[in-house]
Amino acid sequence: MPQFFATCPKGLEYLLRDELVALGASEVHEALSGVHFSGELVDAYRACLWSRLASRVLMPLSEFAAPDEHALYDGVQVIDWSGHLAEDGTLAVDAVSNASQMRHTRYLAQKVKDAVVDQFRDRNGNRPGVDLEQPSIRLNLLLRKDRALLSLDLSGTPLHRRGYRVGQGEAPLKENLACAMLLRAGWPAIFEAGGAIVDPMCGSGTLVTEAALMAADVAPGLRRAYFGFLGWLGHDAPIWESLLAEAQGRAEAGLRALPAAFFGYDEDPTVLSQAKRNAQQAGVIGFMRFERQSVEHLQRPTDATQAGLLICNPPYGERIGQQDALAPTYRAIGDKARSEFDGWRLAVITSDEDLGRAIGLRAHKRYTLYNGALECRFLLFDIGGDAAPRVAEERPISAGAEAVANRMRKTIKHLRKRLDREGVRCWRAYDADIPEYSAAVDVYVGRDESRPDRPDSTWLHVQEYAAPKDIPEHVASARLADLVRGAGAAFELPRERVVVKTRYKAKGGGKYGRMDQRSSFLVVEEGGLRFRVNLHDYLDTGLFLDHRPVRAHLRAAARGTRFLNLFCYTATASVYAASGGARTTTSVDLSATYLDWAERNLALNGFGGAGHQLIQADCLQWLEHDRGEYDLIFVDPPTFSNSKRADDFDVQKEHGRLLALCAERLAFGGLIVFSNNFRRFKLDEQVAAQFNVRDISASTIPFDFTRNSRIHQCYELQPRRQ
Repeated sequence: MPQFFATCPKGLEYLLRDELVALGASEVHEALSGVHFSGELVDAYRACLWSRLASRVLMPLSEFAAPDEHALYDGVQVIDWSGHLAEDGTLAVDAVSNASQMRHTRYLAQKVKDAVVDQFRDRNGNRPGVDLEQPSIRLNLLLRKDRALLSLDLSGTPLHRRGYRVGQGEAPLKENLACAMLLRAGWPAIFEAGGAIVDPMCGSGTLVTEAALMAADVAPGLRRAYFGFLGWLGHDAPIWESLLAEAQGRAEAGLRALPAAFFGYDEDPTVLSQAKRNAQQAGVIGFMRFERQSVEHLQRPTDATQAGLLICNPPYGERIGQQDALAPTYRAIGDKARSEFDGWRLAVITSDEDLGRAIGLRAHKRYTLYNGALECRFLLFDIGGDAAPRVAEERPISAGAEAVANRMRKTIKHLRKRLDREGVRCWRAYDADIPEYSAAVDVYVGRDESRPDRPDSTWLHVQEYAAPKDIPEHVASARLADLVRGAGAAFELPRERVVVKTRYKAKGGGKYGRMDQRSSFLVVEEGGLRFRVNLHDYLDTGLFLDHRPVRAHLRAAARGTRFLNLFCYTATASVYAASGGARTTTSVDLSATYLDWAERNLALNGFGGAGHQLIQADCLQWLEHDRGEYDLIFVDPPTFSNSKRADDFDVQKEHGRLLALCAERLAFGGLIVFSNNFRRFKLDEQVAAQFNVRDISASTIPFDFTRNSRIHQCYELQPRRQ
């Protein structure tokens, strides 16, 4: 019997397992971020059409050893692709690599594509094309421990894209997560008992729209125009048409009997308009009532006579200065639930447990769900009875949190005089000092850019390090929570002033969560200069704290020079060089976002105009064509980069060519300052032969980073011809 794998967001595996069993699949068992199941092709089609929780449905084609690119290519070529794809068809390939020698997913996808199209070309000279949006077939490669699993993606595009969403709010909720919330909250049973649903912060209406589709027995994939199997040569059109006809009949019957029991409220008229358009596109607008209203004015709908479900996805408070304003909103949700919705069920998802406690009610159930990469708590309250107001009490700090707090207090005491004497306001307070509590904690003191009238405030930026593989995830999570609590206690800061970047598994290995495009900035001071930092949106904040002495070194060397800053990031080094009297500065980076940030940093300090150029380009390619001459060149490349708009870059492999190109642009008597953060970096022998090299790493490590003397390496280089 054919085998299939349905992927889903982490935390939804058990719900998806139960759903697939109900859809008729057999041999169903959950795995990480997905569920294996067996069945005929009709069962896979039914999952694509009816699953409210799955992201994709994959049909494995072949599994084979792939320790290198040749084995991967050969393994793909063994498959007879003429049974899957027409020679004038199109394909796309997605790739994931985990614990394998080959890690570059774009390259892996390219090798799979090459193997397929080469087979067609070798047979008759014709080859299929590539279509990344709606290909005839989409292939999925999973490379784990040098074994390849190649599957046909029957869904084609993620199944949470139902085909009805034409607009969304600032923090859109994916449709399959919305359905998981509804199922965990018991919405099907509440609806069967005659209950209504109210979302007091509905945004673009995903929760109430999905609730209506679920209640009306409308297949979530019914409005999708594209699936990955429609262009597949193995597609069984009669079976699919039969499933569609059955689903259409069920939807018509369900919508005829659907009551007007769906209420969505929001303060923002723009997102309410989007919610109405989405509900109209989904075919359920006639059963909805959308109104502009704040949580503080929420009332139970007069025509909702039976106990129902009050559910919402409120903002989580990751924006600078926002958390203080959000706690009253969460309190209002709890207050209104008690006063207006007695006997109902309240369901709230949040990533911030302190905000969840601000609701002021006792949750009878808690679930862990993931909104994208962000770990969240889904809280359920039965209003009345056990959900009586919770007595506010200060949680005792754990022994682990107290140990972290004591360690940080010692560091603060040890460094305080020097920090004050040197005017250092952004610094590292902790770097896995206690091995079990493995994270870096940086301090930022600055002013909210959007509220310059307010005084400076202190923030902590926590970056979790990857836990050893033998440490269970729940243990690592508990330790991180202790570390965050201890850090806040040491600095006497509320939880909303502690920004946490947690690690999670994603394509390419470990990634960080809690990164959203919120565009909130602090303006901080360093060395008498001002810089914008963003603690929330990116892995790095815009100011590399370990490069503080490097920037000072560049300022001292910059007077009268033509300064070039490669891989400039937010151009903090260029600001330092300009303040040191550089005649001109040229800053090069591939990212338009960082260059805009760089321009603002320069302007903050009074620098701009033709003397301070910002160039968007791949640095290596730009060096090959630039004909300028520079007296001081700062090169601080990333350890590795695989941008879609430039060639791959590996600092260990490419630094020789990079520095040779810099030497061609260097004026007589000029100086190159080369820095990188690759812990195992070794200077190429050809570089040592071409340049007079002085290792200045030790002198460029800040006093607050001495616990980790290998945080970066820094060299001064001058060509030997000089």
